[in-house]
Amino acid sequence: MAGMRILIVDDEAPARARLRQMIASQEGFEIAGEASTGAEAIKLVAELKPAVLLLDIQMPGCSGIDVAASLPNPRPQIIFCTAHDQHAVDAFELHAIDYLLKPISRVRLAEALQRVRTLAAAPRSDYDTALDGAVKRQAGSPARFLVKNATHYLVVGEARVLYFSSEDGLTKLIAEGGQYWMDPTLNELELRLDRFRFFRISRAALINLNAVEQVFPLPGGSGEVLLSNGSRLEVSRRRFNDLLQLLEGSVARTDVI
Repeated sequence: MAGMRILIVDDEAPARARLRQMIASQEGFEIAGEASTGAEAIKLVAELKPAVLLLDIQMPGCSGIDVAASLPNPRPQIIFCTAHDQHAVDAFELHAIDYLLKPISRVRLAEALQRVRTLAAAPRSDYDTALDGAVKRQAGSPARFLVKNATHYLVVGEARVLYFSSEDGLTKLIAEGGQYWMDPTLNELELRLDRFRFFRISRAALINLNAVEQVFPLPGGSGEVLLSNGSRLEVSRRRFNDLLQLLEGSVARTDVI
């Protein structure tokens, strides 16, 4: 019977070889592939659909943290493997199963993979509850987005984002200084992002509330928003009152734990 598939991501070949060797002795797992950069990892996750990602953090192009933050659901269980301990908080906010410091021992890798086995065997509702709690705990953290830019990827910070739009089934991020295509759908972004900072105003647009400068009511109960770059976007009738309440701060947070 085939084991759970693992994708190894590390820019150093000796580190990948050591992980391969240690995984070989772990029952119930098999290696799906390897990547040496963050961009390659994103591509292989989509193609190979591994169950587990052994992910280095400091790599050329984009970091392992950026890779993890950009993956759409459902995504692999993530175990970070790094020589640096300063990223641990970011890692666990991204729902990492474990955070292993190099040089990684067989015992620590075995412990991390046992956590993967345990979580895989748990009822799906229990797993979703655990992830929901993690999402709520990171609600105050600034969001980052990985976008495509010609032959490489860029990391766009929340402060630069104006809005996201859906065009012909594709998602575009409109930021100060550029427009970029990205993989997650608007539905996925709406679920992932804090609605007190990013709000879905229509089927075709999700805006950064900090980018709103003016709001215009329209006949029939709908409206428009004027963003800081001069863009005017339609707000659906169903969402207009919710938008006004969020902008004036009259909606109380109920998800802080």
